[in-house]
Amino acid sequence: MSEHVGQDSGTLRVTIREAAARLGVTEAAIRKRIQRGSLDKEMGEDGRVYVYLDLSQNVSHPESQIHRDPLVEELIDELRDRVAYLERSLERRSVEAERYQQIVAGLTQTNNQLSARVLALEAPTEPTGPAEGASEPAQEPADGVRAGRPTPHTDEPRSSEKPWWRRVFGG
Repeated sequence: MSEHVGQDSGTLRVTIREAAARLGVTEAAIRKRIQRGSLDKEMGEDGRVYVYLDLSQNVSHPESQIHRDPLVEELIDELRDRVAYLERSLERRSVEAERYQQIVAGLTQTNNQLSARVLALEAPTEPTGPAEGASEPAQEPADGVRAGRPTPHTDEPRSSEKPWWRRVFGG
């Protein structure tokens, strides 16, 4: 299918499909190059479009490639290494972010549970008064023992006194 136009000039006449294969690009890229004028084309007698390739651009024959500068190859390798490092770093950060979100969700849930417990603990209870049927309040002995029973000690704040956590944190 391909034919050498001139051995001296190093030009090759090939179809669009073959040119794409030889240059390592898509057929659409070859058509775009034809449209821009960077590749010469010719309509064949069989109705096919042929393009002229410079043999130095032929990927299928590495010996015909223009040798790249070693410095450019080194820079390309370094950039590939950097991209690989950044991809690994991004993956690691994504895992860390997911773990932090789980921790925050757990702390939020625990905080909500503790808030509910604090509200339940500070809920007002009815003040305890003298027992029904008792005509007069009993005198408390000096040792704090009433008829063999210790006097009840309440941790409830007085109505005029704020809870300790409100005094400390304000409110």
